[in-house]
Amino acid sequence: MPDSKVKNQMSRLDSFLDFYNGLTNKELHRLTELYHPDIRFIDPVHEVRGSDALQRYFEHAYARLSYCQFERKAQSEQGECGFISWQMTFAHQAIGKGKKVQLEGCSELHWHADGRIICHRDYYDLTELVYQHLPVIGWATRQVKQRMAQA
Repeated sequence: MPDSKVKNQMSRLDSFLDFYNGLTNKELHRLTELYHPDIRFIDPVHEVRGSDALQRYFEHAYARLSYCQFERKAQSEQGECGFISWQMTFAHQAIGKGKKVQLEGCSELHWHADGRIICHRDYYDLTELVYQHLPVIGWATRQVKQRMAQA
């Protein structure tokens, strides 16, 4: 039976995933429950600092998002740092003609002493997210990947 510290650590990652699986553009005001006011959020496209900038980032990201769910692949946590790998299935009007798309990624999380996340960094393949769904760039990206695999 896991001790209470391990159980408590796992619940933070569970809460993180549950939060995102319940997040909609109508629930964005809840970001302050999860994130510290001095949050640093980084992904392959953006870096934002502070809860106001994060709020604006999510308002833009969720404006045309019609579906988003995360499936946990693996997770690890030690002290105030945790990692969770995931598969995101989403539908966005600007990507893949609004059809559901899947993306593999990982989130690195650091918690503040108050229990909220102070640093959140997402790792994923930007070509998998965007470029492969654009007609000309998608074709070119696939060609480059094929050539690199054969080298």
